[in-house]
Amino acid sequence: MKPARIPLAATALGLYAFLYLPIAVVVVFSFNAARYNPAWEGFSLQWYAALLDNRAAQAAVRNTLILALSSTAVATVLGTLLGFGLSRYRFPGRNWVAQSLQVPVFIPDIVMAAALLLGFSLAREWTGRPQLGLTTMVLAHVSFQIPFVAVVVRARLAGLDPALEEAARDLGANSAQAFRHVTLPLILPGVLAAAMLALTLSLDDFVVSFFTSGPGSTTLPILIYSSVKRGLTPEINALATLMVVAAVLVAAVLSLYRRGADRA
Repeated sequence: MKPARIPLAATALGLYAFLYLPIAVVVVFSFNAARYNPAWEGFSLQWYAALLDNRAAQAAVRNTLILALSSTAVATVLGTLLGFGLSRYRFPGRNWVAQSLQVPVFIPDIVMAAALLLGFSLAREWTGRPQLGLTTMVLAHVSFQIPFVAVVVRARLAGLDPALEEAARDLGANSAQAFRHVTLPLILPGVLAAAMLALTLSLDDFVVSFFTSGPGSTTLPILIYSSVKRGLTPEINALATLMVVAAVLVAAVLSLYRRGADRA
């Protein structure tokens, strides 16, 4: 290795260690036989077995998946249509709508969470609904996912030649048919990327979920936060390890799919 590259390599190794050593510690201690003692007392799988009997953790996983998948599905459809409309149509207030998409991206999560909670409280006071729970959490997640989806899809559309859609219309297709058979297949990689981003944001969110949750709607981030307040147990380490493994598997599958698509 050239001497000039040594500081660069050392910096890279330091950054990787800063990012991944805490995760490695959580993974290692998920196999620690000790329950409360941070010292290593031997290898054990008992905490993974305990998760099978932990109904609170199982309910949190179920709620997390329901919340993430449902909000991502809704946000992907609405965000794609919004991005397409902003990219292909001209209407009064278009620039204002485009600029307003940046607001949920930049404002702090705590501000948006408080605003959503206030909005739900006012709606409940006026109409009696909705009660805080999975429904309000899905609505809240969709509200901050849509701007991200719209921005990604709009960026994808910016690189798409509008002449392709015009050619479809010249051949007799109406606007809906041109979008379905021409535009959507061409922007599908961008739509899938936006959906993955929305899914990641939902799985990662704590603040908005915490403010808009109700009885029986605890998600994994909320469960882990509550457990930390009472005292972190090895079961939480095991749960976090399974989440890391799931994330690695998803990333690996997507990487293999991308390589296969590039070769094709």
